[in-house]
Amino acid sequence: MAGEILDNKGRGEAGQDWPAIHPEGRRFGLIAAAASLFFLLVLDWELLGWPLLLLSACLFVCFRDPERVVPQSDGVIIAPADGMVSLITEVEPPTELQIDDGSGVPGLPAGPVTRVSIKMSIFDVYINRTPVGGTVRRVVYIPGRFASADLDGASDENERQHILIERSDGLRVGFTQIAGQLARWIEPFIKPGDILAKGQRVGLIRFGSRVDVYLPAGTDAKVMIGQSVIAGETVLAEIGQRGLIEGISQ
Repeated sequence: MAGEILDNKGRGEAGQDWPAIHPEGRRFGLIAAAASLFFLLVLDWELLGWPLLLLSACLFVCFRDPERVVPQSDGVIIAPADGMVSLITEVEPPTELQIDDGSGVPGLPAGPVTRVSIKMSIFDVYINRTPVGGTVRRVVYIPGRFASADLDGASDENERQHILIERSDGLRVGFTQIAGQLARWIEPFIKPGDILAKGQRVGLIRFGSRVDVYLPAGTDAKVMIGQSVIAGETVLAEIGQRGLIEGISQ
C-alpha cells in the first residue's frame, strides 16, 4: 500500500497493483480514444482508427504514475527520473542555481561538482521526483532550443527548469529538467517555499528527455554510465562519499 514502511529486514508487506495514470495521460489518451472510435464507428476508416486506438493505449501506459519505495537514509541522494545514466561529468553548476536571486537564500557554491545526467526515453515514466527532502528554494524556468538531450550542450541551450532544494541541515542540492526533441513541455508541481519529502513528485517532462543532478562538493556518483535507474528508488550518491566505481557490460 502507498505510504507503508518497508525495510530490508523483511518487515512490511509487498504488493503489486496497476499504476495510476497521471491526469495529463488520461486527457491525451481519452482524446485519442474518442478520435479512434469516431473513425472506426462513424466513418469506418480503419486505416486511421486502429492506429489511433493503439496510440491511446500507449499514452495511458506512458503517463503511468507508479508508487515507489523511497530509501529514507539521511545521507543518500536518489534518482529524480527513470531512465539511463548518459553522462557523469565534472562541471560548474548552472548560473541560475548559483547567483543571488534576491530571496536572501544562497544558491549553490561556485566550483566544479559531479553532474549525473539521466536520459529519459518516451517509454519511461514521465514523473520526476526530488532527490533529497527539504524546502524548495528556487524554481527557474528558461525557454530554449529543442536539440537532442543526448548532447552535453543541452544543459545550457535547451528549454529547461532548474530546481534548488535545501535540506534541514542547510545542504543544498540542485537538479534540472531538460526538454529534448520530442519533450517540449515541462510541467512543475511545486513552487518556492514548498517543503518536500525525499522522493516526492515535483513535475513531469512529457514524452521523456533528461534530468541533471548536481551532487554536493566532495560527493561522487554511485552509479555508472549506461546503468538504468528508477526515480525515487535508485541511490545516485551518498553525501560526502568518494570513490571510483567500475562495472562490466555483459
